[in-house]
Amino acid sequence: MTPAISYWEKLHFFNFDLLIIGSGIVGLSAAIALKEKQPSLNIAVLERGLTPSGASTKNAGFACFGSVSELIEQENNCGTDGLHQLIKNRWKGLLKLRNLLGDEAIAYKNYGGYELFRPAEKELSSVCLSKIGYFNALIKDIVNRPDTFKPVNHQIADFGFNGVDTLILNECEAQIDSGRMMRAMLRKAGEAGILVFNNCKVTSFEQSDDGYKVYTADGNFNCRKLMLCTNAFAKELAPELDIVPGRGQVIITRPVPGLKVKGTFHYNKGYYYFRNVDNRVLLGGGRNLDFAAEQTTEFGSTAVVQNALLNLLDEVILPGAGFEIEQSWSGIMAFGSSITPIVKELDNGVFCALRCNGMGIAIGNQTGCDAAELLLKKI
Repeated sequence: MTPAISYWEKLHFFNFDLLIIGSGIVGLSAAIALKEKQPSLNIAVLERGLTPSGASTKNAGFACFGSVSELIEQENNCGTDGLHQLIKNRWKGLLKLRNLLGDEAIAYKNYGGYELFRPAEKELSSVCLSKIGYFNALIKDIVNRPDTFKPVNHQIADFGFNGVDTLILNECEAQIDSGRMMRAMLRKAGEAGILVFNNCKVTSFEQSDDGYKVYTADGNFNCRKLMLCTNAFAKELAPELDIVPGRGQVIITRPVPGLKVKGTFHYNKGYYYFRNVDNRVLLGGGRNLDFAAEQTTEFGSTAVVQNALLNLLDEVILPGAGFEIEQSWSGIMAFGSSITPIVKELDNGVFCALRCNGMGIAIGNQTGCDAAELLLKKI
């Protein structure tokens, strides 16, 4: 039985100017941005998990804005002007995140990003190679360099890959430590006087005389404004949102002696991704093998995806290495009919910042800041 709250708790722990639901990169970025602009705001963040649930601490730590094959598909979705703006937002978001937390705090390493192709993907690799000059010209004004993408087949042997015949480098891509990033962001929030309540799942909310009442198993909160930053989980509170969950399954090996893999790598239009970390290989993806099964907010794994990840490690990434898997986990991303985030006011005083489309590291901070700007206009 939950004990009754005290007068002091009711006064200082259950009444706020703003409640943000979700303590991932978007929610904390919004909270920090708001406190920077309005230090007097009394803000709390409610988080369903012990750590940020969803993807912020479960992703692969790619500081990227898209491989060539991904950009081709995204241009088909949003057009050339739309893609240019999308890349600009991702690049701007990465710079903003680095400026907020510092490269050392997030273990930012610019080892480059690579897209690899096997002989069976010859048609796709040919198209991507033909598009290198086009995309370099498209993003030149964003990254301030003329040759971001380039073919580097001579590096295939350096990484020890088997059965790879084409490799394209993105010199602007980097990797970070997602756990360190979120700890740094939590420190920033704490220093700003933002309270974060963990293991506090919101079950519902309703309008009250002076704002909103937010219901949880541990007590009911009151706030003047409310912001949803729970990405794929937001449909539990706002079913009308254009959001489709996408589970990303991830595995990581035990340390591999003499590991040659260094950088971030994309395969099969970005549906597979891997990198080095602490002499291990982290590999994720495979949701395209069964989209219906992976459109879920349930954490877990499936045999078909796990087998595909193991086969890719064994046949291509670490051939003959005799690796062992140390851990496996999954994260929940959010997608939709548009590849741009949802940042809007859902109702009078209820805002949302959602749907990072698997690019949370690149656009999560900017998405949260955009939501903060929108809310400030309504205060």
